[in-house]
Amino acid sequence: MQRRDFLKITGAAGIGAVALGCNGGKSKSAPLPEGDMEYRINPANGDKVSLLGFGCMRWPMIEKDGAQAVDQEAVNAMVDYAIAHGVNYFDTSPAYLRGLSEKAAGDALARHPRESYYIATKLSNFRESDKESSIKMYRDSFGEMHTDYFDYYLLHAIGRGGMKAFRKRYVDNGMIDFLMAEKAAGRIRNFGFSFHGKKEAFDDFMRLHDTGEIHWDFCQIEMNYVDWRHADGVWNENAEYLYAELDKRGIPIIIMEPLLGGRLANVPSDIAEQMKAREPDRSVASWAFRFCGSHPRVLCTLSGMESMDPLIDNLRTFCNFKPLSEEEMAFMEEMGDAMTKYPTVNCTGCQYCMPCPWGIDIPGIFRHYNDSITENTFPRNREQKDYLKLRKAYLASYDKAIPTVRQADHCISCGQCLSHCPQSINIPMQLSRINRYVESLKQDTL
Repeated sequence: MQRRDFLKITGAAGIGAVALGCNGGKSKSAPLPEGDMEYRINPANGDKVSLLGFGCMRWPMIEKDGAQAVDQEAVNAMVDYAIAHGVNYFDTSPAYLRGLSEKAAGDALARHPRESYYIATKLSNFRESDKESSIKMYRDSFGEMHTDYFDYYLLHAIGRGGMKAFRKRYVDNGMIDFLMAEKAAGRIRNFGFSFHGKKEAFDDFMRLHDTGEIHWDFCQIEMNYVDWRHADGVWNENAEYLYAELDKRGIPIIIMEPLLGGRLANVPSDIAEQMKAREPDRSVASWAFRFCGSHPRVLCTLSGMESMDPLIDNLRTFCNFKPLSEEEMAFMEEMGDAMTKYPTVNCTGCQYCMPCPWGIDIPGIFRHYNDSITENTFPRNREQKDYLKLRKAYLASYDKAIPTVRQADHCISCGQCLSHCPQSINIPMQLSRINRYVESLKQDTL
């Protein structure tokens, strides 16, 4: 469905109401996007894919019958608005939002012609990788998404544990053979993987492609102007290397975490000031998205948008898209260098670590800690200007953001969260570090 046809059906006034009414957002303050969506052509099959893709990991949530539920009305409004403005790639997983994401995405998309969008979902068999459970997960996704084929299907988060883990999840159980048969039958149009891991593991997956053992139609990598050259090198490889390896093989790239879990939309004030000095009418986040979209092998850049405001802001970036110049690219590399000087926890808020068996709000604790650093409200020592005021504010905001029974001091280091973190964060160690910091503030011994 073309944008003009969608507008004819819904009415321009209806779209305006959608823009202003989603999930209590503040979209009245967000300038509306102008111009046409930027598209990239998949060279293998001619798919015309929007450079902005909708990541469905962070749907808006509401309280319903005493439990967290997806706000389907808000999701429908966001999907309608995205499609009306040219977004046609929607990425989800059975693991997102503790199993709620696929159905919410499927219910919203099913209201539109199937040929007007591309569905990407994943085999997220982290916990149960036997063949029976894996096939059930695969088949359940069809029902959740209201479809009889997947445009883009991924092996989810391969790389950690190297080839041994990969073979256990997909090869020894016969799932690769099963999925290749599904692709031959047309139920999978493009087959690929999302990657979190070391260089050696990525090289192994590229060798599978080079030898013809497995043909990768596309690959999803974590890429942003920080991870371009400043990934930890232990559990995540520099995106510059991953991009180059995929580019020389002609493998289309889907980008995840262009904002590094939202941290590149809320950068430290000195970095934000430099960006605003160059583009005062553009958001800080737009720089991160332009960095990603300026690389020609990128087919689509995913953004997990919780409300209408970031959706509209992202559409402003990708409609009439403006690639970075060489000078601007060098500027972004400087900003990437600057970001490494802030001691944040590399948490992207994916919530794979949840629920914690002890009730700890792991991503909430990390988000509060990171935000205090990037917002320059982080108490460092007693010699700091306004230290007492910052100390009081930090402790008060911590108690407000995280209920006492869910704070870091309740972690017993059971380690259950460790195997689920795609960033390979030593979660118990980081929680312990933050708890020691909080205790030093309480005791005024920092």
